[in-house]
Amino acid sequence: MKLNELGRSGLQVTEICLGTMTWGRQNTEAEGHAQIDYALNAGINFMDTAEMYAIPPTPETYGKTETIIGNWFKKNGKRDKWILASKIGGGNTRWIRDGKRPDAKSLRVAVEDSLKRLQTDYIDLYQIHWPNRGHPHFENYWSYDPFKQDTDDSVANMLEVLQAADELIKEGKIRHLGVSNETAWGIMQYLKLAETHDLPRLVSTQNEYNLLRRLFDHDLAEVAHHEGVGLLAYSPLGAGVISGKYLDGALPAGTRGAITNGIYRHNEYSEPAIRCYVNLARDHGLDVNQMAISFCLSRKFMTSVIIGATSLEQLKTDIAAADVKLDDEVLRGIASIHRRYPRTV
Repeated sequence: MKLNELGRSGLQVTEICLGTMTWGRQNTEAEGHAQIDYALNAGINFMDTAEMYAIPPTPETYGKTETIIGNWFKKNGKRDKWILASKIGGGNTRWIRDGKRPDAKSLRVAVEDSLKRLQTDYIDLYQIHWPNRGHPHFENYWSYDPFKQDTDDSVANMLEVLQAADELIKEGKIRHLGVSNETAWGIMQYLKLAETHDLPRLVSTQNEYNLLRRLFDHDLAEVAHHEGVGLLAYSPLGAGVISGKYLDGALPAGTRGAITNGIYRHNEYSEPAIRCYVNLARDHGLDVNQMAISFCLSRKFMTSVIIGATSLEQLKTDIAAADVKLDDEVLRGIASIHRRYPRTV
């Protein structure tokens, strides 16, 4: 398994990261533990979670995924085998600290609560799950309006978060700081504040990246390259839609789409693109999921691709994508489809 440096941290993480967000909702604790065992034996050393998980989020499932991971650590005593990432909820979720955005007080509370659930003394990478202001991620793309944001307030909050993270790093409770669902402007503000005030520098951003959503290709890719803030790509399969399993309105039992009565990434605009990618993979004798993950792994700005699965067989297929190399003809096919469907969801 290829290793990449996590930003400028000195930590070497595997190019595939074990995603965990289904554990506690779609997956039992035993199934989650089986996935950890398999991933570790496959050479993976990087695992990502969040206080909000399991997904889809509810007050009842809040924190369950971290608890499942913590129970594995307690049972196996192999905390040192993993570089562990978690996240603080970014606000607007009423049942997480009354929906307040991260600040100095909430960051400490969230970290210490996660440490208890995870049954560990430290978190290697701690991330802000989404920005302290409006952002174009998730289903917000078409309604995003940066002109309604209070820049001074946003920057002041970023500084407060960095100062709080600095204290937690000095105490050994977290090792490095990252963000998630951030923009180029947001990342550069964090970096500027860190340099000006001698505070922790961001090492990564966890944003969605897949064949249907390639917002990272331009401004964010430039930031990643020049500033050493690499991408941890989530949803490399577009929440499963790229597999084709939701085509023609299908909602297979047990899937995320069935639980939520549909996935916003699958719609009248994305379905033609999905069909093209499914056909491209078939024409070249490829598994479409492996093709999609392999494409993500080939990007120069990629630090690690986060894969999540609801079955061990899915996990095995997705991890094996690290051994799939796409030839020039396939890459040309992907480029052609992307030109026809550059933004579909």
